[in-house]
Amino acid sequence: VVAVFTWIVPAGQYDYVEGTKQPIPGTYKVVESNPQALWEIINAPINGFYEAKDIALFVLVIGGFLGVVMKTGAIDAGIAQVIKKLKGREKIMIPILMMIFAAGGTSFGMSEETIAFYPLLIPVFIGAGYDAMTAVGVVMLGAG
Repeated sequence: VVAVFTWIVPAGQYDYVEGTKQPIPGTYKVVESNPQALWEIINAPINGFYEAKDIALFVLVIGGFLGVVMKTGAIDAGIAQVIKKLKGREKIMIPILMMIFAAGGTSFGMSEETIAFYPLLIPVFIGAGYDAMTAVGVVMLGAG
């Protein structure tokens, strides 16, 4: 649908405040359009997957790792150990994990890569007496 609009809607752009992505009102001008043909439409998903190959590989590797470790029972034993050690002090887990994810988000822009940590952390948070949304919030807000 968007590719069809490249044939209908005239192309244009604004001038921007230097150093920002803030457009300057009243500076819109029409530019040469770049209508998308059938070949570009067919290639769009391929190009998108190619650009995301690092993230996809990371998620696959972490998912495979978690699958193997879950089968051995090591995750369940680790979760039980963390909960036992933090008994009565579960609240410190939230800022510590948020700082870890914030370091990843700040240093190398970790956001999509956090998907692999949800199946690992949600049981920990539920075992500590929190709900799944708390775990999701810690990961999302920390990385963001």
